[in-house]
Amino acid sequence: MKSLFTVITISAWWISSIPLVSAKECEVCTKVIDDVRSGMSKEDQRTKSKIEEALGAYCANEAALGPREKKICYYIDPIKRDVSQPFSTGMTSERVCKRINKQNPEICSVKFPIATEKLELQDLTKLRVKQLKSILADRGVQCVGCVEKEEFIKKVQETEHLGSTEF
Repeated sequence: MKSLFTVITISAWWISSIPLVSAKECEVCTKVIDDVRSGMSKEDQRTKSKIEEALGAYCANEAALGPREKKICYYIDPIKRDVSQPFSTGMTSERVCKRINKQNPEICSVKFPIATEKLELQDLTKLRVKQLKSILADRGVQCVGCVEKEEFIKKVQETEHLGSTEF
């Protein structure tokens, strides 16, 4: 009985120690996989070579891709075979991205920028300092001497007129 309890305890600890990757973390990768999947027939989605061709064709169309999609294509290109294997089994885009994230952790680190248009104070207070710094960096502004979160929020509000809409 003690050994069963020990096995269950160790299993629960091991499972809880595995880092989970949410769909929000792999949002760009998921979008790319969904776009590739939507451009393929059901029969082609089961063939690895067709999936690799579709990935290559999607990534070759650089004019239609944004900077984040291009970055994902850069990461996926060398591991097309590893992407096509779970893709061909019918795994969801989120699961495919989680699987390839094990090989290249940078894949899920690519994120879409935070929409900053018409953000109210209560929305800004929900953001992390890292996200506020990212907004300022996208605007080309540095917050010299900013230490507290409120200072970053104030600087974001002051530079709202510099918000970019290119993304």
